[in-house]
Amino acid sequence: MSSNRRHIPLVLAAACSVAGALALAPAAHAVTPLTATATYDCGAWGSGLATLTATDSGTSKSIKITSTAITMPAGTSADPNSITTTLKLTKTSGGVTSQVQFSGKTNPGLSGGNPITLGPLKLTSGTLAAGDSTNSVVLASPPSATNWSLQIVASSPTSATVPCVATANQSAPFVW
Repeated sequence: MSSNRRHIPLVLAAACSVAGALALAPAAHAVTPLTATATYDCGAWGSGLATLTATDSGTSKSIKITSTAITMPAGTSADPNSITTTLKLTKTSGGVTSQVQFSGKTNPGLSGGNPITLGPLKLTSGTLAAGDSTNSVVLASPPSATNWSLQIVASSPTSATVPCVATANQSAPFVW
């Protein structure tokens, strides 16, 4: 038997092994669009446009929020990973509407006047299946402890709970 014929079973075994591993790996799901904008009223932290960036790895769904219009007030600051953020979104699935929440404690260090960067926030309440859509929870201003679409809780060194309301739907709903 030639050496080439002895290598064929090894090559086939390696190819089958790789194919099996790929078949067992969780599939990444595309979210469309990947980014959308929404307007929020965050009281003393500002009002205006925020960019929401969604990702779906197949095992985890998350949203990151950035905004140059919403900023920490002058004289305040936040250590890295010291802000707990919760985002409420309206979910539509098969014509039925409910809510889901994304939450997390991930942020860079921020100081007064810095634009916010919050997340990624992971899906923590509710479920999302392929084809479900999510959009801003639009509420009347002013935001309060019981009236919020986005809540920002800073803990170190500045302590503050900042409720925000979405004042309009996203530029486009996310379809998961």
